[in-house]
Amino acid sequence: MVNQQVLKGHWDEIKGKLRAHWAALSDDDLEQCSGNLQQIVGVIQSKTGESRDKIENYLEEIVAESGGDMDATSSSPREYVRQAATTVQQTAREAGERAQHAAQQVRESMREGYAEAEQIVRQRPIESLAVCFGAGLIAGVIVGLTLRR
Repeated sequence: MVNQQVLKGHWDEIKGKLRAHWAALSDDDLEQCSGNLQQIVGVIQSKTGESRDKIENYLEEIVAESGGDMDATSSSPREYVRQAATTVQQTAREAGERAQHAAQQVRESMREGYAEAEQIVRQRPIESLAVCFGAGLIAGVIVGLTLRR
């Protein structure tokens, strides 16, 4: 018998194979089932007239064809949890590495921006001072108007 967890875990893949096998099934038909074995069998029976045994046998074939990935998740709850934990750890590690890489890029960008700003101030000190004064004046006016309300 096909495991309910396997159906829900691999629903997108299974849904595509069901639609390819039974063209009478629509996306809406399969979406309303969303991995529920009893609903899947009922919808397929009503749309195609196939017997329950044939439908369940085909679902088992889909799981078997997909190889060890689906089969391993249905072997035992403990194995399923172990695989899920491994996947979560790997995903968290990859996310951490991406965050570190992004932070390093931001640091480098800030250093470059600071160096450019410092160079501009050294080359044009009066213009830089005027720009800073103008920006401060505008910010002060905006804050003053906001606080007055």
